Amino acid sequence: MSLRRRVTITALLVLLIVLPITGLAVKAIFDAQAERNLNTLLNGRAQLAQQLARQNVAPNNLVRRIDADGIRVTLTLRNGQVIGAPPLDVAKGTRQVKTTLTAGQRTRGATLILSADTSLLEGASRTLRRVLFIAGAAALLITAVALILGMRVALAPLDAMTSLARSIAAGRRGGRLQPTRRDTELGRTAAAFDEMLDSLEGKEQYMRQFVADAAHELRTPVTGLQTAAETLLQLGPDAPTERREELELLLVRESRRAGTLVADLLELARIDAGLVLRRQPVLLKHLAQTQADRVRLMAPGHTIQVTGPELEIQADPDRLTQILANLLDNARNATGDHGLIEVVLSNATGDSQVALSNHLGGVRLIVQDNGPGVRPEDRERIFQRLVHGERSRGSGLGLPIARGFARAHGGDLIAIDRPDGKPGAAFLLTLTP
Repeated sequence: MSLRRRVTITALLVLLIVLPITGLAVKAIFDAQAERNLNTLLNGRAQLAQQLARQNVAPNNLVRRIDADGIRVTLTLRNGQVIGAPPLDVAKGTRQVKTTLTAGQRTRGATLILSADTSLLEGASRTLRRVLFIAGAAALLITAVALILGMRVALAPLDAMTSLARSIAAGRRGGRLQPTRRDTELGRTAAAFDEMLDSLEGKEQYMRQFVADAAHELRTPVTGLQTAAETLLQLGPDAPTERREELELLLVRESRRAGTLVADLLELARIDAGLVLRRQPVLLKHLAQTQADRVRLMAPGHTIQVTGPELEIQADPDRLTQILANLLDNARNATGDHGLIEVVLSNATGDSQVALSNHLGGVRLIVQDNGPGVRPEDRERIFQRLVHGERSRGSGLGLPIARGFARAHGGDLIAIDRPDGKPGAAFLLTLTP
C-alpha cells in the first residue's frame, strides 16, 4: 500500500473512532445538563411557591406566578378544591415534583404538584443525535477529500525524490533536489539524499577512473607478453639461442609484472569489501627484522637497521608483513643501489607528528631512508591508487594497500618529516595496542 493511501486510511480510521466517542460524550453531557436544568427549574418553582405561601398570596395568584413554559401547576387545597391544570400522567414521560405548602392561611396544607413534559427533552436529544451523526459523516467526507488533496502537496518532495532516483537509474547524472529548507523532516531527508548522490557519483567517477588506470597499467605488461610471444613463435629453428633466451626472460618478467598488478588489485578489492583479520600475538620487531633480512639479500648494497624495543601486538601477521614489505621496498627503490634504511619502533607518543595519526597511546613504527624524500604537497597524493612517484618502479598500489591494511587494524599510515631532521623520506605506521 502506498504511503499516501496508508496515511489517509489511518487518519480516517482515527477520525472514525474519535468522532463517535466525541458524539456520545457530547450527547451524554447534553442529556445530563438538560435533566439537571429541569430539576433545578422544578425545585426552584417549588421553593418560590413556599415563599409566596408565607406571604399569604391567594391560591390563584400563587399558581399564576409559579407557572412557566413547559411546566403544569396543580394546587389542591385542603378542602379538595383544585386550582390549575390537572397533573400530567407520570407513565408518559413526565417529571413531577410534589410538595406540601406549610404557610399561609389559605394555602397551608395544600398540595402542590409541578409537572414537566420530558418529551421535549427527548426530542431535543434526538435532534442533537441526528445533527451529530450528519456532522460526523460530513466531517469524514471532507477530511477524506482534504487528505487526498493535501497528501499530494505534502508528499510532493517524495515524488521528486522518486523521479530523481529513476532519472539517475536511467543514466542521467548530476540531478539534485536542492531543498530550500533543511530544518524540516523532508528538508533533512532531501539534503541527505543529495549528499548520498554526491558520494555515490563521486565513488562511481573514482571507480571509472581507477578501472581506466588499471586497464592502462595492465596493458603494458600484456602488450609486452603478446609481443614477446609472437616474436618467439616467429623465430625459426636457426634463431640464435641468446635471442630466444632474451624473449623468454621478457615473457617471465612481464608475466610477473602482470601477476603482481592483478594481485594488488585483488588486495584493494578485499580492502574495499572489508578485510577479515586473523589477529594473534605478533612480535613487531621480530617481524621487521625478518623483512630487513629479506631486503638485505635483494639489495646487498643497502644498510638496514632495526632499532627499538620488542613490542607485542594483537594483529594479523600476514597483513603486517605486507605493510613492512611495501615500505621497505619503497625505501630500497628510493635510495638507488646504496642507501641507509632505518626501522624505528616505539610506543612513545610525545612527537607532534604522531598526533596526526589520531591514535595516541598506540604502537608506532617509522621507516625512514636517506633518499630524496617526499615533498609535503605530495605526501597524501602518493597514497592514491595508481599514483607513481619519481622513483617508483611498481604499480602505484603498494602504499594504498599498506594504508588500507593499517586502517583495517585501527591504525594509520602517513608520510612525515624525518624525526631527526635529516633529508629523506619517513613513513609513520601507528597501530592500536
